[in-house]
Amino acid sequence: MATFLYTLGRTAFRRRRLVALLWVALLVLAGAGAASAPTATSSSFSIPGTEAQKAFDLLEERFPGGSADGATARVVFKAPDGRKMTDAGPRDEVAKAVSELKSGSDQVASVTDPYTARAVSKDGSTAYVSVTYKVTSMELTDATREALEETGTEAREAGLTVEIGGDALQTMPEQGAGEIIGVVIAGIVLVITFGSLVAAGLPLLTAIIGVGIGISTITALASVLDLGSTTSTLAMMIGLAVGIDYALFIVSRYRAELAEGREHEEAAGRAVGTAGSAVVFAGLTVVIALVGLAVVNIPMLSKMGFAAAGTVVIAVLIALTLIPALLGFAGKRVLGRKARKGEPVSDKPNAGTRWARFVLRRPVAVLLAGVVGLGAVAVPAASLEVGLPDDGAQPVSTTQRKAYDLLSEGFGPGFNGPLMVVVDGGRSAADRTVEVVKGLEGAAAVTPPTLNKAGDTAVITVVPKDRPSSVATEELVQDIRDRSGDEVLVTGATAMNIDFSQKMNDALLPYLALVVGLAFLLLMVVFRSVLVPLKAALGFLLSVVAALGAVVAVFQWGWLGSLFGVEQTGPVMSMMPIFMIGVVFGLAMDYEVFLVTRMREAYVHGERPGEAVVTGFRHGARVVTAAAVIMIAVFSGFIGSSEQMVKMIGFGLAIAVFFDAFVVRMAIVPAVLALLGHKAWWLPRWLDRVLPNVDVEGEKLHKELADRPGDPDEDRELVRV
Repeated sequence: MATFLYTLGRTAFRRRRLVALLWVALLVLAGAGAASAPTATSSSFSIPGTEAQKAFDLLEERFPGGSADGATARVVFKAPDGRKMTDAGPRDEVAKAVSELKSGSDQVASVTDPYTARAVSKDGSTAYVSVTYKVTSMELTDATREALEETGTEAREAGLTVEIGGDALQTMPEQGAGEIIGVVIAGIVLVITFGSLVAAGLPLLTAIIGVGIGISTITALASVLDLGSTTSTLAMMIGLAVGIDYALFIVSRYRAELAEGREHEEAAGRAVGTAGSAVVFAGLTVVIALVGLAVVNIPMLSKMGFAAAGTVVIAVLIALTLIPALLGFAGKRVLGRKARKGEPVSDKPNAGTRWARFVLRRPVAVLLAGVVGLGAVAVPAASLEVGLPDDGAQPVSTTQRKAYDLLSEGFGPGFNGPLMVVVDGGRSAADRTVEVVKGLEGAAAVTPPTLNKAGDTAVITVVPKDRPSSVATEELVQDIRDRSGDEVLVTGATAMNIDFSQKMNDALLPYLALVVGLAFLLLMVVFRSVLVPLKAALGFLLSVVAALGAVVAVFQWGWLGSLFGVEQTGPVMSMMPIFMIGVVFGLAMDYEVFLVTRMREAYVHGERPGEAVVTGFRHGARVVTAAAVIMIAVFSGFIGSSEQMVKMIGFGLAIAVFFDAFVVRMAIVPAVLALLGHKAWWLPRWLDRVLPNVDVEGEKLHKELADRPGDPDEDRELVRV
């Protein structure tokens, strides 16, 4: 591996114009494909194997043209103080709005009149119009959305309050300035780390090129592959973070090789041969984690994982080829000012060295402090409640949130998430189901059954007493399913969310076993050790549970919620645990690979275990710290998103990287290695013979290069940059 990458690095450096031209051509080609591709009009959401999905499929079969999965909207009207919606004036305004909605777009399937559909509150203060569309929310045209948003303009002028809710207004998540701020912070960190604008600019430039190719490719294929709006957001989030980090490690190692007196081409080859090996295996762990999302068997999630994994592969390839090519153009400008002038580098122990020696003197105290600290932060995770955010999680300034609140006040919170009960039977079966549901404690209202033309299928609408994302509503769904026969199916957005959450919970342990198991085997091959990969996996589990605890405290309990723009607490997004396990595991292993391979390299070259830990920190701590700060900055940039899901993912990933990098990898890992000593690198002989030797620390490469005349590599010492 190291020898092949060494040759690849030298070739890319020597043929830098061709390599750079190829990557620019790929970027232009991907951009042209994205620009010419048809707009992605659909983002279907299906959950194979669940009752809610079976009910949707049955509705499409028995109610053709009924738009069971079509977008919906609710236009909520509230009368001014002292008046009622049943008065003549408000009734006329609502009638005008209903007429406007029916004629406003040919995508409208049906519009209900609140006065005939019993959609007026008991006190007469509030009424709502239900709108159903023939297509999904992502297929609605701008003209259709504009017609919906303009509904009730005259009613507002007449003094009525008009707000609009439902998924018909769902659009692409707004990307604020947060992401740009994250990239700016990354640039500042790189300048401080390298002391050179050129060296700092290379990781940013290559990361942007990689993300540009990845996002453009996703956009070009979005219509064909039915990719959702959050797919490109995740790919951008992961692609920026790993793209900057992988380039950072290659550039850092290149500068170290130059400091040892290597020629530029030779330094590029050695940098890619050593640090590049770590990049390959770190990238593999991320890819395994993202592709592993397919085990959940939710198409949308699988596509997100594959798309993000593709962006990571691009980041790895760019680090191995484009970075050495650009280093060839940069020349000595990649070095800091002092190094360019030939001034000697200070031999004083750096912060990484001092910290490693401190940990070696007090390994037990550091280990206990790290474990107990993360354990305390993890406590809220025991109260984790999962679900999917509804309009109640929107900012209070949005019309969706205002409509949600108006419905809750006028009719009860359950009206924001009615259940759709599908009965695979005739009138008698439907009537029996109505009686059963009316007797359930959690049901606030039950509508008479609506039968299809054949009379063999009925639909019943059930309004829960509590809000859609509550535990009580989940219990109501379960009660309907338990007390009704097999011919009764519960669906609707609320039931779909409940089934989605359950499916995510069921997949959690198999996914964890798959990802951690494969990564454990991969790290055994990398480190030629059993205990080091085991320690890496256990440390990750500790950091990810602590991060989940922090997410629960902020988004579910509301602690410091105002600081992060959380205006409504509620259950944690159901895909969050698996998402954090997948993404953070891959990223956490980056630090493990980059930091511990330096220790392994020193140990293989004859240093004692304690000395190897200090050596690893002397050369790797500064760069790993910079990489972690960059990742935290990039992820934190997404906290400013208006989309609750994106905000939660950004916060969760940022806090998880903080815990894993600075507590687990920087404190717990050296403490455990100090306590284990030589045992840390123990590997049974039979296993040593079975496992392939990929030479990630470049031992074979060093031996081959040491045989060259005039380059006594066996006497080389690692140099700090």
